[in-house]
Amino acid sequence: MAADKATDPFHDGHEHAPTVTSANERKVLVSFVLIFAFMIVEVVGGLVSGSLALLADAGHMLVDAAALGLAYAAFRLGRRAADRKRTFGYLRFEVVAGFLNALTLFGIAAWIGVEAWQRLQEPQEVLAGPMLAVAVVGLLVNLLVFWILSRGDSEHVNIQGAALHVLGDLLGSVGAIAAALIIRFTGWTPV
Repeated sequence: MAADKATDPFHDGHEHAPTVTSANERKVLVSFVLIFAFMIVEVVGGLVSGSLALLADAGHMLVDAAALGLAYAAFRLGRRAADRKRTFGYLRFEVVAGFLNALTLFGIAAWIGVEAWQRLQEPQEVLAGPMLAVAVVGLLVNLLVFWILSRGDSEHVNIQGAALHVLGDLLGSVGAIAAALIIRFTGWTPV
């Protein structure tokens, strides 16, 4: 038998858990699909063009896709009611998801650092045209996803975190566009 909220020692009369709406869930799910699909395009574009910038941005988009996927899973798990063992319910999953995303981001940053060092030692040809095309489409996808997420509940930590991740991707796309233009007009591939 469930305890009455007034007599339940684990319920202090205040709701501490953020409200999860189906609109927020839908925004995160649509954002996940867009980011994940474009991440695959970026990997192919990076491999075809030889662009480490695109591969690095794809790695960051992988982290963002994972963050959005975990945010969606946290929304779904977060619907489960609190009980005596989990007085905050299942919302702690969001914290674990954030930790795993951060670890993944550090791993990808280390890989990019090693790959960049190797490319400085032995420069590779980079095809500026395909790199620029993929980077511009990436910018557009990131703008769309950021717009979708900015229409979500700005008070919810999952929505805020996802929007910040996508903003980082957006800046990565700007960097890839700048690198493609520099390569195209100067031929300087270490950029």
